[in-house]
Amino acid sequence: MTSVVGLLLAAGAGERFGGPKALARDADGTSWLLRSVHALRPCAEIVVVLGAEAARASALLPMSVSRIRCDDWAEGMGASLRSGLEAIAYTDHDAVLVSLVDLPDVGGAVVARVLDADHGRATLARAAYDGVPGHPVLLGRDHWAGVVETATGDRGARDYLATHDVELVECGDLATGADIDHR
Repeated sequence: MTSVVGLLLAAGAGERFGGPKALARDADGTSWLLRSVHALRPCAEIVVVLGAEAARASALLPMSVSRIRCDDWAEGMGASLRSGLEAIAYTDHDAVLVSLVDLPDVGGAVVARVLDADHGRATLARAAYDGVPGHPVLLGRDHWAGVVETATGDRGARDYLATHDVELVECGDLATGADIDHR
């Protein structure tokens, strides 16, 4: 049985959005951060990467969730992803499922379906929505070092994934996978 850690990237300042998305709430008061953490519950462990307003966001998280502070968060998603992968490299997990805090309709059903694609330490899989690749992304441990090397700016694992065979897991029947960049 493969052990998968859920890695939630929630470090950005959300400049286009008008504030850190880790602190955002829906009109009904639902916390985006807590909803995203809840979606990752099928994973063996959950780690959240925080940056902008890290102390305020951290206070929202349950004690069972690990927190990583990315000091270079202003560099972009690449820095957050690197920080998260470097921190979990010292664990015994075989794979990481990377998700983003600004995916309001990506829930546990999407996470579970992507996790079903697991092939251990060599896996590379990601959710697709009507054939369009999106998040979450499942990275087997064999790929972590390569992703860390190529993750820069707001590109995250995009460049690495573009040069490798990635299994697309269709999830368009479960969600849109659309990220929210504006209020």
